[in-house]
Amino acid sequence: MAEIISIENVTKKFDTIFALENVSLSIERGKIYGIIGRNGSGKTVLFKLIAGYLKPTSGRIVVSGKEIGKDTDFAGNIGLIIESPGFLKGYTGFKNLSYLASIRNVIGKEEIRKSMEKVGLDPDSNKKVGKYSLGMKQRLGIAQAIMENPDILILDEPMNSLDHQGVEEIRGILKRLKDEGKTIILASHNKEDIEILCDEVYELNRGRLETHDSQTACMTRRNF
Repeated sequence: MAEIISIENVTKKFDTIFALENVSLSIERGKIYGIIGRNGSGKTVLFKLIAGYLKPTSGRIVVSGKEIGKDTDFAGNIGLIIESPGFLKGYTGFKNLSYLASIRNVIGKEEIRKSMEKVGLDPDSNKKVGKYSLGMKQRLGIAQAIMENPDILILDEPMNSLDHQGVEEIRGILKRLKDEGKTIILASHNKEDIEILCDEVYELNRGRLETHDSQTACMTRRNF
């Protein structure tokens, strides 16, 4: 499969602290990649670097043939859930997504409706987001990530706050998106999510990606 993301010798420092150190990774189109590691290991920093929200101290990141920070400031074909999704509490879910969609103005109401229905939310509901449960907010975040039909999804703990049924539904959605050719990078503390969903798994440990050899660096479902 063709490479869609190339991370080459990337280091990110905040003052004198290394958040990531000399990280390299090749992401192929149409696979689900799991990134595991303890809190503070650098997962969220890596995700923000790929999206262009942060710039590396050294090294380079290329997404769909464009170097972030050189050819483009932000990767335009990525859907994101990083940390807790932030929405306007006084608006409905549909109105929140409509407002966000208006920024780039590349989709209409029908795409928004379909993205909400895909994650089990009613686009016609008058319920304000401020009254949503944590699980409903997480579903809305996933709907936001997929509504513009991106090639790449970067999902930081996408199953947080979902009940068992919700987790099963979101797993099914991610599998279908993979079947459609989407590339998904997933962080989860849930071992079962990683085992069920991911084609390849990498571990970040204190800012270093442990890729010493093909068996220990890239763990499969079988040996995670």
